[in-house]
Amino acid sequence: MKCPYCTNDNTDVIETRDSEDLTVTRRRRTCQKCEKRFTTYERVETVPITVIKKDERRETFDREKLKRGIWRASGKTTIKAADVDRIVDEVERELIGGESTEVPSKRIGELVAKRLKKLDKVAYIRFASVFRRFVDVEDFEKEVKKLL
Repeated sequence: MKCPYCTNDNTDVIETRDSEDLTVTRRRRTCQKCEKRFTTYERVETVPITVIKKDERRETFDREKLKRGIWRASGKTTIKAADVDRIVDEVERELIGGESTEVPSKRIGELVAKRLKKLDKVAYIRFASVFRRFVDVEDFEKEVKKLL
């Protein structure tokens, strides 16, 4: 690792810490030449995930878009920001660990719905109504009966 101050190639790692979800490693380093300290971050480089939409269009997976969708479904419920972040992290990790880099949007919806169902039934029904495209009241009623 090159020192950002003097560009010396010899640096020592003073301290190493992993993030809570173990996706990032933070290292405090010191330069052997100028003795200045600096921080580096290591992340595993992943191949971007492509989402296959219902109309066969393809777009890059967008964490923020998924987060907004979950927030819309969970408005005025018991779900907290930390819960939404955890769901997005879990879903993204599962997608990255999957067999393919192309994932149908239906699969993403199922992963989110499964997690919302455990957390808050109202948020789950709201999300499912959009994700499953309920056409009429009967579709909505069937889903509610499954919960009861």
